[in-house]
Amino acid sequence: MSTAGKVIKCKAAVLWELKKPFSIEEVEVVPPKAYEVRIKMVATGICRSDDHVVTGNLSTPLPAILGHEGAGIVESIGEGVTAVKPGDKVIPLFTPQCGRCVVCKHPEANFCVKNDLTNPRGTMQDGTTRFTCRGKPIHNFVSTSTFSEYTVVDETAVVKIDAAAPLEKVCLIGCGFSTGFGSAVKVAKVTPGSTCAVFGLGGVGLSVIIGCKAARAARIIGVDINKDKYAKAKELGATECINPQDFQKPIHEVLTEMTGGGVDFSFEVIGRLDTMAEALSCCHEAYGVSVIVGVPPGSQNLSMDPMLLLTGRTWKGAIFGGFKSKDSVPKLVADFMANKFPLDPLITHVLPFQEINEGFGLLRSGKSIRTILTF
Repeated sequence: MSTAGKVIKCKAAVLWELKKPFSIEEVEVVPPKAYEVRIKMVATGICRSDDHVVTGNLSTPLPAILGHEGAGIVESIGEGVTAVKPGDKVIPLFTPQCGRCVVCKHPEANFCVKNDLTNPRGTMQDGTTRFTCRGKPIHNFVSTSTFSEYTVVDETAVVKIDAAAPLEKVCLIGCGFSTGFGSAVKVAKVTPGSTCAVFGLGGVGLSVIIGCKAARAARIIGVDINKDKYAKAKELGATECINPQDFQKPIHEVLTEMTGGGVDFSFEVIGRLDTMAEALSCCHEAYGVSVIVGVPPGSQNLSMDPMLLLTGRTWKGAIFGGFKSKDSVPKLVADFMANKFPLDPLITHVLPFQEINEGFGLLRSGKSIRTILTF
């Protein structure tokens, strides 16, 4: 029996308030309006950015259905939708690509003005939501809301992918993998033979390492206080790993000494102000490039000495690895299918969707790299 045009009742993980567990609830998901797509989710990753919402470090209106790193199958489409059709395998895009705004028309930029990250409304483009629970409207999250058996997204925030792609793996291309990999190959533009330092060896940091290796960096130094992460980092391409707690001096001084003046490229993939400053300082004063990848704490400022930049360093950041989402995600999926990079080593746990709180527990305890929830 077709569900097109009908309200679907299904399970979703609702965050009712900050610093509380997710609540598995029955929600109503209304049909897509014009230029919208309703998706049956198959798999979704647990990303640190979702946890930043729970802790209050990342602001979005509550109650909400979080999740932004998912993959699924189109259930139905609204009037005027041409990019996808029912039955297509798709990845929702937390960074949309409308194709019409000044950012989408810029050859290097990817942070489409239709994003819901800068000033989060927690709604569709028309200012309303497609979820209700207990008679109350529930906000969506960064155009996606993948912690639900069904979700509705704008046509600008979804892309069709290879029908043969394993959704429980390529869902990582919806955020974590692409964010890290692109930060190396597209934002920093790592060069062959170069030296790189990666601060933070979680799922995104490891994806930076995969990118540095793909760009043929000669030396990739992982920096993390959790030594349990070193083996995986080395498996994926790190040439060595160091723990800042093992040294009596600031880690940027250690790295500068280790590399004879500073690294060519550094990446901050933690989201801490102190490590952002260390990452900038450890790259070579005359030509080093430092990229901010981790989401910083809300409403905090970082003071720095402008002399660090005057001598020639470059400091930059990007969302989603600098990739234009609709253009790049299908290509990244195709590259994964062609064995150009691995995703399996990033996935340490697979849990049924109802065990979402256990998955977040693994993240917070440092016991997981990526946990995939399956529906």
